[in-house]
Amino acid sequence: MVRIRMKRLGRRRRPFYRINAVDVGVKRDGAFLEQLGWYDPLVKDEAKAIVLDVERIKHWLAKGAQPSDTVMDMLVRREIIDGTEWKAKRELRIKAKADAAAKRAANPLPDKKKK
Repeated sequence: MVRIRMKRLGRRRRPFYRINAVDVGVKRDGAFLEQLGWYDPLVKDEAKAIVLDVERIKHWLAKGAQPSDTVMDMLVRREIIDGTEWKAKRELRIKAKADAAAKRAANPLPDKKKK
């Protein structure tokens, strides 16, 4: 399975990310299949901060590639894909996480007795 995700570059406290098509089993900074763009979070102008190869991204999405949450957010902001369904799924996932955390807080595990 292929994911579209970011690879971190740059130096300490000066991040720079490349957006790549990557096989699922590869580490964050490992080998990639194709570079699809880049993201510089420290640039103030959003138009210059994100550069995407829209044609190739659509190609990979058509082949079944799954974007990471961060990349999906970028694609939705740029209106490359429709994000209504994704936003609904994300809200459900966030709500489920919050419910699970509240449930764990309400029922803490009993302390184990020392021998």
